Amino acid sequence: MEINRLALDLILQKLQPNKVIVLLGARRVGKTELIKKLIEKVDEKVLFLNGDDIESHSLLEIQSTANFKRLLGDTKFLIIDEAQEIPAIGKKLKLMVDTIQDLKVLVSGSSAFEINNQLGEPLVGRMKTINLYPIAQMEFSKTENFLDTRNNLEDRLLLGSYPELSHITNREAKISYLKELVNTQLLRDIFVFEGIKKRDKIIALLQIVAFRIGSELSLESIGRDLQISKNTVEKYLDLFSKVFIIYSVSGFSRNRDNEITKMKKWYFVDNGVRNAIINSFNPLNMREDVGKLWENYLNSERIKKMSYTQNFVYHYFWRTHTKQEIDRIEEKNEQLAAFEYKYGKAKAKIPPEFAKSYPEATFEIINQDNYLDYIM
Repeated sequence: MEINRLALDLILQKLQPNKVIVLLGARRVGKTELIKKLIEKVDEKVLFLNGDDIESHSLLEIQSTANFKRLLGDTKFLIIDEAQEIPAIGKKLKLMVDTIQDLKVLVSGSSAFEINNQLGEPLVGRMKTINLYPIAQMEFSKTENFLDTRNNLEDRLLLGSYPELSHITNREAKISYLKELVNTQLLRDIFVFEGIKKRDKIIALLQIVAFRIGSELSLESIGRDLQISKNTVEKYLDLFSKVFIIYSVSGFSRNRDNEITKMKKWYFVDNGVRNAIINSFNPLNMREDVGKLWENYLNSERIKKMSYTQNFVYHYFWRTHTKQEIDRIEEKNEQLAAFEYKYGKAKAKIPPEFAKSYPEATFEIINQDNYLDYIM
């Protein structure tokens, strides 16, 4: 089954001469396949380089306009996959787009830490970033009908939506793929990072986050449990987010004393990765964490939707010290929208404190009856 990726449309819209598009996403999320599709669609002659190939390093080693013009010839579109692997790539790209007329550039990377370190300062004002996620329901909807989508929901909650899973028919093989993905691919950029040597602590911290999705995390408490400092916990969580395994959500407040803002909630970009980390693939009717899976899934799918439609909002959770809470708050143009996630048919009312503090806000329950409108 071939899935048309929405990020491809964004790239085609945003490609401009003498600008750099940065395509970011986790390893195995489909960046290389998307690049192949892009090359098929564009009219320009393309030079493709791979940052994992040492020959690409040698071709770009001499940082001079003459060398780059000789390399490119009459090519006006340069693509570099896994660009973070090439030394000083930011300065080299700056020189290219500043001195070679009409050159379009796309680079991809699986580590936001490395990409931002290398590209950030040299390419200020010259680059645009596009994120590629595991396949979104918006993308699946092009190849499946409503009944297919409903039948596939349990698998999406348990196995996630990494592209390769669409080509694997056996459930056990899918689970094996996810475990291999976590152990040999997603953590690769972290373990090669300077100073990261505590593999057991890394895994243990990810497992804690996996068990506590949708809950605020006390970094001090986690540090005590793992016998590492709060700063180390914070550093590791930041690294996990930089390689697109997890992301954080802050608490919403407009300076009301009773609202919690100091602690963050952490979610996984993909449900299947979360379940692989804790080796938990039991069916939904045998689980006690269905609510957590539902919350994680909806949050991630909502982020994909907002990213691919370029509808940028600030998003938060809301909770008070008296334990009134709302799963998601979105803020755009000073307008508030509140969403509460319910997997089953349970009713929910807007928390009284929230209604009193923010009477202008909308409130909606997202359940199995209406979730597709929310994420598509």
